[in-house]
Amino acid sequence: YTDFPRPNFDEYRRESLKDLKTRNLDERRALRSLYTFVACITGLYGCKAHLLHYVLFCMPSRDILAEAQLEVKLNGIPEGKVLVVKWRGKPVFIYHRSQSIINQERAVNLSELRDPETDNDRAKRSEWLVVMGICTHLGCVPIPNAGLIPGGFFCPCHGSHFDAAGRIRKGPAMTNLEIPEYSFIDDNNIIIG
Repeated sequence: YTDFPRPNFDEYRRESLKDLKTRNLDERRALRSLYTFVACITGLYGCKAHLLHYVLFCMPSRDILAEAQLEVKLNGIPEGKVLVVKWRGKPVFIYHRSQSIINQERAVNLSELRDPETDNDRAKRSEWLVVMGICTHLGCVPIPNAGLIPGGFFCPCHGSHFDAAGRIRKGPAMTNLEIPEYSFIDDNNIIIG
């Protein structure tokens, strides 16, 4: 005998739950919406984290940003001496030139030079020469106040000789020592970078 009447408890149920099929459909829709919302939030968070990681990877590190500009006090450099500072991981020569060295460099005939530049073009103020301390031949560090030219620079790796204005005079280097971007704050301070 299979004709038993189903028990009906509708009188005990709330009105919103009386239709069993509607209730299940609503629950499924709510759960699907909840799962979709959670998946979207998780995906957005993952995309944000990945994008942030990529952007931070492409940006320069803190130590490089700290070296972007370098302030140097000039009043501690005696005349005729060279101060070597590190800027962006490279040496920079700051040369306090004497008047005799300045006169010697201004008297140079430009036709004798491999990479002709006047002394006035190389130094913003005649008594201060600021050049990168890297030989333009193969990247060695030249020795200040050494070589054939008095007050010049000598590269010990392959024998390039630079004068006291950082211009190539003899040896395999083809160009003058580079001049970094710099400016004078006042008479005793410069900013490199």
